Amino acid sequence: MQSMIRVLEKNVADKIAAGEVIERPVSIVKELVENSIDAGADSIVVEIKNGGKSYIRVTDNGCGIPRNEAEVAFLRHATSKIETAKDLNAIETLGFRGEALASIAAVTHTELISKTKDEKIGVKLLIHGSEVLDSSGTGCPDGTTIIITDLFYNTPARQKFLKSDSAESGQIIDFMSQIALAYPNIRFRFINNGNVTFSTTGKGDLLNAILSVYKLSEYKDLVPVNRCDDLGSVTGYISKPSLSRTTRRNQIFFVNGRVVSSKVIERGVTEGYKERLFEGRYPVVFLFIHTDPEKLDVNIHPNKREVRFDDESQIVELVSTAVKEALGTKAAVIEVKNVFKDETAAPVKREDRAENQVDIKQILSTKRDLPQVKETLAPYQHQAAQSELQPSAKKEHKIPPMQGKTELSIEKPFMQPFDFDELELTGAIFGTYITAVDGKSFYLIDQHAAHERIFYEKLVGEYLSSEKVRQPILTPIIIEVPLSVKENEYDWLDSLNEMGFTVEDFGQNSYVIREIPTFMEITEAEDFVKVYIDNVTEGTNLNNTVVINKLITKSCKSAIKAHDYISMEEMKALLDQLKRCKNPFSCPHGRPTFVKFSQYEIERMFKRA
Repeated sequence: MQSMIRVLEKNVADKIAAGEVIERPVSIVKELVENSIDAGADSIVVEIKNGGKSYIRVTDNGCGIPRNEAEVAFLRHATSKIETAKDLNAIETLGFRGEALASIAAVTHTELISKTKDEKIGVKLLIHGSEVLDSSGTGCPDGTTIIITDLFYNTPARQKFLKSDSAESGQIIDFMSQIALAYPNIRFRFINNGNVTFSTTGKGDLLNAILSVYKLSEYKDLVPVNRCDDLGSVTGYISKPSLSRTTRRNQIFFVNGRVVSSKVIERGVTEGYKERLFEGRYPVVFLFIHTDPEKLDVNIHPNKREVRFDDESQIVELVSTAVKEALGTKAAVIEVKNVFKDETAAPVKREDRAENQVDIKQILSTKRDLPQVKETLAPYQHQAAQSELQPSAKKEHKIPPMQGKTELSIEKPFMQPFDFDELELTGAIFGTYITAVDGKSFYLIDQHAAHERIFYEKLVGEYLSSEKVRQPILTPIIIEVPLSVKENEYDWLDSLNEMGFTVEDFGQNSYVIREIPTFMEITEAEDFVKVYIDNVTEGTNLNNTVVINKLITKSCKSAIKAHDYISMEEMKALLDQLKRCKNPFSCPHGRPTFVKFSQYEIERMFKRA
């Protein structure tokens, strides 16, 4: 039987196309809020009921839609943001396909109320399933309100795939939380089933926005990130190593103002925290990457959640460098209060769930003054700030460039690098902890963790160096290995030789060590080699530098002396070597090398404060 090819009727085609863009209520909220941002709004109110399945309202004070263009806005591929195919290479707005309103209207009851600054009255549209039922003039404030009811009323098959009200509202809360952080210079209010879930001040203070949305006191100690170079800029806040989670749920990324999922950025964060966290722990991260829009592709998925970078390695380097710089500042030094509430072994707390990360204290007013620009994030943000619309300014009908400039209140003094030269050594306690002070704080330095860090970096340095510096030993070290390890000797023998050891076959399952790295003592060298060989298992790829690094990390712990009382000169030498390390703040296993007590914390202990 031969099938007949036919062109689908418009209402059928619209429903099919709508399914590609509108998957669930959060899809509608996302499209409408992003349109409000692109329209220059500095105040946005979102209200939902029943997880958005029965009711969604988005109200903004943006530039509005002229009466004669209101119906055109609901036509498929109608957009004010793209004129030619060339424009796709430099997209700076959040919405651009021209499918959102058409797709939303195809599967809902839609009401639009909008007015521009120049018009005396606004326009009101009623649309059911893509059909315009009514178009009339109406009195309303400047801006746009869109009310969506009865999602998928005409496609009941899709209704069956919707989750519970709480699950759908949870996804919307996640999105609203993220977009409120992406635009701290916009005042957001989110209402769920008649209750104000959270509101932000819109004053451009990112940390304040984070605290308002997530309502977690531990976030007060987040460390600012602020780096800008030729590749772009990275700003935001990250947690000290003492605050971590068991999943990446608390890592939120923005690229040019858009909330994204990115394995590339995740790799940059992981690289930046390398050796600062235990395996299986993840930091809390709110990072904003701004880069040349021509160097990324946001048009790879209908929900625009994913981005593709032209040069992924450059982005990894940009992010990792920014994170490392932030973790190397005074603001990132682990304080004693962080240690006592360390969650290293704790399960994820209930308050981590999005439903509990809210602030209901602040109520949104519809007008405000925009904040002063505190810093320029990147050269690619050009004149965006000049076109930001104030409520009192004349709002042109033409959609302005993306209002994605995130005004972060990051003060430069907090980015001051930690300076070991400011420390004054005062002694040591328990043969383990070196004590030191600077002008405002007291420090306990774990001499063994510090030694471990120095030891590790020297070993890795030797492995990567073309010239090995070895020291002969008068009495060679004899070690024995299992026969299974003997079979793979050429692999681990080569890697040990690359680290500065001279190890030779000594018959049967024995080996002799005649030379060791110059910075090791004989007992350290013997312990290290034994543990290193023990960690070499069948199938271990010892040609991989990453694998070698992990083996060195595991083996270093055994090489560190415990409870050694050292002289003041030796302490000074230890700190001098520590400050020369690439990462002087933690041992290779992720433990801190030193902890800071502020003067205020000490005074509180003695009830002086």
